[in-house]
Amino acid sequence: MNIGFVSTRLAGTDGVSLETAKLAAVLQTMGHAVFYCAGELDSGERRFLVPELHFNDETAVALNARAFNQKAADGNLFTDIMIRAMELKAPIYQFIRNNELQYLIIQNAFAIPMQLPLAAALAHILLKTRLPALAHNHDFYWERERFANNCIPDFLDTYFPPELPNLQQAVINSKAQRDLRVRRGLDSILIPNVFDFDAPAPGIDDYNADFRHTIGLSEDDWLILQPTRVVPRKGVELAIELVARLNDPRAKLVITHHAGDEGLDYLRQLQKRAAELSVDLRYVADQVDDTRRMTHDGRKIYALWDAYPHADFVTYPSLYEGFGNALIETIYFRKPALVNRYPVYAEDIAPLGFQFVEIDGRVTDAAVTAVYDWLTHPQKTRSIIMQNYQLGQQHFSYQTLTRLLRPLITSR
Repeated sequence: MNIGFVSTRLAGTDGVSLETAKLAAVLQTMGHAVFYCAGELDSGERRFLVPELHFNDETAVALNARAFNQKAADGNLFTDIMIRAMELKAPIYQFIRNNELQYLIIQNAFAIPMQLPLAAALAHILLKTRLPALAHNHDFYWERERFANNCIPDFLDTYFPPELPNLQQAVINSKAQRDLRVRRGLDSILIPNVFDFDAPAPGIDDYNADFRHTIGLSEDDWLILQPTRVVPRKGVELAIELVARLNDPRAKLVITHHAGDEGLDYLRQLQKRAAELSVDLRYVADQVDDTRRMTHDGRKIYALWDAYPHADFVTYPSLYEGFGNALIETIYFRKPALVNRYPVYAEDIAPLGFQFVEIDGRVTDAAVTAVYDWLTHPQKTRSIIMQNYQLGQQHFSYQTLTRLLRPLITSR
């Protein structure tokens, strides 16, 4: 079967892009051909780039500015959204026709309202073509405070997500599943974040052996890895406080991902706070990307997976996550970690038996003591990280994803 993925962005290391790649890998293993259409795409085959689908598209940004943080919609807002939706239909139809698609997977475009016309365009296309489709919803608009103040409630309830007979809904956590049922009366399947646990995790090799040296760390330093984007919901200030309270010059906090998706103010706040607490904070986003490469001036760029093998400990102090891709990644790389008990973790992950140093919104003396003990006695973590790995293999593997996808695809 020819299956097409459609989204605003399918590139880089954000959760939607990463999970799309995993779905694609599993579907290809099942014998299907996969194709991609988005406003930003990683390089590769079977990709159809349509820049106007991006959430940073000038028209999309302008429409969002009119739709959110406004008391009342201006008279032309709905019309303007629909005019733009009509314009977006043409390239999507072309994508479907050119690749003779038999199934669509809509990646988050029906969940987070950053591209209002795209959701309307896709809904109308599905309604007209009756093409079977899956809405893979990672985070709904009602889960984000910045979308609470809006003047388009009817539009959001119609298209985020739409109710169509040929559209199956999927969510990534139990709370979203309940909310979707209560708010919209829609049933859904739960597809958690997954990893290919059967493939051995990459280790230290000739390319990444110098990673510590490149970012200014010695072999004796503790590389405490914060492998997330720099946005407020990641709670990075809690990681800074943890490192400060470890009160050990070996402790270095390394942030691998870029700031900027929600502005640079949060990064500046973190850097200021780290300086106040004398925390050695290394923001290395300019040296880490989603894949390895060399720059034009001969500078080495590492992949995120080059950082994990060097990490002594991982911090995951998120206040909110749709699921927790980086946490599953940490399990896959067999690394000990501190986790803030964000709601999805508390409901969907912790009950499975994983062992981490846990906090509830604040860094406690007990947490600091436990992290320090694990860092100074790494042998104590060996059985813990192996048990975590086995649980990850049981609950969040490609086999889990195959089992969930097969009835959806084969029933069409």
